[in-house]
Amino acid sequence: MASHPRQALRFHIIVNARSGRMDAQSKCATIRKILDECGRDYILHVVHDAKALRAIAKKTVDEARRDGGVVVIAGGDGSINMVAQAVLGSGCTFAVLPQGTFNYFGRTHGIPEDLEQAVRAMLMASVCPVQVGMVNNRIFLVNASLGLYPKLLEDREVYKRQLGRSRLVALWSAIVTIWRQHRNLRIRIDQDGETRDLLTQTVFVGNNRLQLEQVGIPPAAQPGDGRLAVVTLRPVGKFSLFGLLLRGAAGTLDAADSVDSFAATDMTIKPRFALSAWSKVALDGEIFWLRSPLRFKVASEPLLLLKPANAATGVADGLHYGHENIDK
Repeated sequence: MASHPRQALRFHIIVNARSGRMDAQSKCATIRKILDECGRDYILHVVHDAKALRAIAKKTVDEARRDGGVVVIAGGDGSINMVAQAVLGSGCTFAVLPQGTFNYFGRTHGIPEDLEQAVRAMLMASVCPVQVGMVNNRIFLVNASLGLYPKLLEDREVYKRQLGRSRLVALWSAIVTIWRQHRNLRIRIDQDGETRDLLTQTVFVGNNRLQLEQVGIPPAAQPGDGRLAVVTLRPVGKFSLFGLLLRGAAGTLDAADSVDSFAATDMTIKPRFALSAWSKVALDGEIFWLRSPLRFKVASEPLLLLKPANAATGVADGLHYGHENIDK
């Protein structure tokens, strides 16, 4: 059974005011109530402007390093990514209070989506190493993609601002996006010593078993043990894309002839014909412009995640490390 974190440990908590359905005041009140009840030491940083998150994350990591505390983010997968980018390599322990729409990272590691339950689970958690994906100098915990998938995410954000954050809104947005015309990608992939040219509508690189299992990607292509999952889609028409959307919902995506999936430990993607040296890439739901070529690999060190005791198995995302009590 996992041991409890020592009482003197301070939690440095970043709250993304815009994530989830609860307002910032309610989130902070819930967090304060539980931590005060348990006599725990903590500092709250509330972020109202997403543009300020990166700077606040860096400052918070510096504070946590000085007192040996834990860096905590209450937000969606995009916010988690931004804070994890600052935490990785710092030696700090990392904790997550999922507040997004899909919460793939939190759900994969058994962290409750209910905020009160997540805070209580954090107090009973143990340190577990988690594999981190990288593309150039940016990390991703759930997925990285280029082509059609980033466009789906961009359009989804527009609809969320108009209609609110929900999985139903996300589905409707995907249907509308698929109906439009899209440009195919002509790329060259160098993967584990092999080179091939490809015409594809999207390239999806996954680092989250839950998301990939839900759409039907087979175990042989799953991430873990230093591997990332790669999914490509051959050019198809609109109605075939709708069919693929249904297959993904049913968990049978890999049975489609137009879908290819494989595992890779080191992969470079570069456009065969490009007017710009920059590529639009989605990382855990956030859009970035990265300079080509794009090199995908697993980070040289894991993220030290506080994982709930009832979800702890000693193996995180295929990384074979022993559990470490946070008291150490």
